[in-house]
Amino acid sequence: MTHILIIGAGECGARAAFALREKGFGGGITLIGAEPHLPYERPPLSKDSLAEASLPKFIAGAARYGEARIAVLTGAAAKSIERARKTVTLFDGRSLDYDGLLLATGARPRAFPGVPENAGRIRMLRTHADALAIRGALTPGARLAVIGGGFIGLELAATARRLGAEVVLVEGSPRVLSRCVPEEIAAFVAERHRREGVEIICGAQIAAIEEGGDGARLMLSGGARIEAELVVVGIGAVPNTELAQAAGLAIENGIAVDERLCTSDPDIYAAGDCCSFPLRHYGGRRVRLEAWRNAQDQGALAAANLIGAGEVLSSVPWFWSDQYEYTLQIAGLADGAQTTVRRDMEEGAFILFHLDREGRLIAASGIGPGNSVARDIRLAEMLIAAGAKPDPLALASPETRLKKLLAA
Repeated sequence: MTHILIIGAGECGARAAFALREKGFGGGITLIGAEPHLPYERPPLSKDSLAEASLPKFIAGAARYGEARIAVLTGAAAKSIERARKTVTLFDGRSLDYDGLLLATGARPRAFPGVPENAGRIRMLRTHADALAIRGALTPGARLAVIGGGFIGLELAATARRLGAEVVLVEGSPRVLSRCVPEEIAAFVAERHRREGVEIICGAQIAAIEEGGDGARLMLSGGARIEAELVVVGIGAVPNTELAQAAGLAIENGIAVDERLCTSDPDIYAAGDCCSFPLRHYGGRRVRLEAWRNAQDQGALAAANLIGAGEVLSSVPWFWSDQYEYTLQIAGLADGAQTTVRRDMEEGAFILFHLDREGRLIAASGIGPGNSVARDIRLAEMLIAAGAKPDPLALASPETRLKKLLAA
């Protein structure tokens, strides 16, 4: 193999490029990114990068790419893949050959139906440019309306309050964080936001969004109106599969890959937010994850397999979010749990352990100040990977060290 092409210069694509060199690949590597910047971290966009209107947190500087002999094409977008000829054509007319191809095309924010994407007073958050546009409106006393009570919406609300803006958050479900966070932790997070002055409206349906010269207006189905200088839509993400689909690759809630991240074409792999894959710890169930560490792990795995390692996915899903002084961490997938055990810790932190009907630990969800739950969530992740069936009473007791349960 002489040339590997990576489409998508985000977390996953950049990590894959460097991993190829770390694993000894000596051929050409080209990383293609549509944005004008070098690859950068996206999690800070709703937190510090937004609050400080700072430069992106770059994964690596230009010199490091040069030292690793990785060609980075910024401001370049792939138009088509010609699988028979093993070439990728860019919108600017250039054509690039490949022996191995990695699709790390990520995901994009889901648009609100009938509303133009990123209109002047109606925004979405995915890129550094989006963050700068939103930051400009978050002045003390300004009013921000957030649609969606997931991680991004809540992190954005916390940052806006830090900057002195007023915030109202509208969520269509009966509670915030309904997709992957247990109700007990979601209630804790919602209460912390309310103490900070965030108005949270759950179970509300939006009939229309109107934009004016100096603001925007949400019209709720019950007749209520919410006025704001800025509306940010955070209602989920859509995987970027158009390029893969046009090339005839299998699509199933993302670009469908096997346990080695290979697509339906043996020379093309996909990784990160754009792909769906089987989870061995959950009976081969196919999922798609939008998570920072998943992008890192899959980038490294795809790199190894592009050069013939034949390794399989083995990591446990892991998520995190900062909410004011608290950090929320989740290992595993809790849906399907039959029993939940709570462990109370110091400083008001707690962890919920989720077990299936056979008593196997399948997930752990925790929240606490700073990194107070990080060590135990990491150990729980290892217990999940081991298929452990720990004693529920031992899990509930803060005196029982999870490391001891893992050794057993």
